[in-house]
Amino acid sequence: MEVLLHQIDAFADAPFSGNPAAVMPLPSWLPDSLLQHLAEENNLAETAFYTAELPREAGAPPGDWPAFHLRWFTPAVEVDMCGHATVASAAQILEDMHPGADRVSFFTRSGWLHVDRTDDDEFVLDLPAVPATETTPDVVLVAALGVTAQRAFTGADEVIVVASEQEVRDAAPIFTAFPPLPRGVIVTARGESADFVSRFFAPGVGIPEDPVTGSAHAQLVPLWAGELGRTELAARQLSRRGGSLRCELAGDRVLLVGRCRRYLDGVVRLPD
Repeated sequence: MEVLLHQIDAFADAPFSGNPAAVMPLPSWLPDSLLQHLAEENNLAETAFYTAELPREAGAPPGDWPAFHLRWFTPAVEVDMCGHATVASAAQILEDMHPGADRVSFFTRSGWLHVDRTDDDEFVLDLPAVPATETTPDVVLVAALGVTAQRAFTGADEVIVVASEQEVRDAAPIFTAFPPLPRGVIVTARGESADFVSRFFAPGVGIPEDPVTGSAHAQLVPLWAGELGRTELAARQLSRRGGSLRCELAGDRVLLVGRCRRYLDGVVRLPD
């Protein structure tokens, strides 16, 4: 059996930047154990798998754009939300399968997600805003990150706010010292190169540091919109690869805008 494999850098503003995602179209779902093996073999933060186009009677949203069933796996686990691999999947579908369409929808573990393509070949990801509650900084986690916490929030991920962009850059986490986390931790600050900056660490789900994390921004954008008093923001993730996003808080939704760069197309041969 042969399965296509596309590797696409999402939220990439230059070659070899952004977050690489593997995108693997499937004629039908393979066993979960095999999907996990494929994600482990791909060894990227996420591998996105999607199945054949959903008919409208199967619950796809009304409209004349394509819709698919999408799932995401890290090298270690299946996850409930992945922004960059959703954008990468949309780019592959809109470039290869539906070049005349400007939107694609995905049914996921987080409900229906939509990606639009602009006239400038940017992609707009529509995610549910993720609320965060202010909390007392976890001293063990803060020490393991090697930062000084000004504030802390908890939601889908833990958020540690620090004083400066340079402190975000300088964070040197000791992953073996991390306390158990539901998913990951975001270190963030008001930015100099953007309105806010961040880094994201999730060793417990197989991602020591994620290059550019769409789902983290679903939590960061409402937080920083409140802090800065604006709904339109520029964000920069300060991983080694780095990536930029334009962000908007639109009611209970977060819109993330960025570009994609295709790195490779290939074929994976699976045993029959």
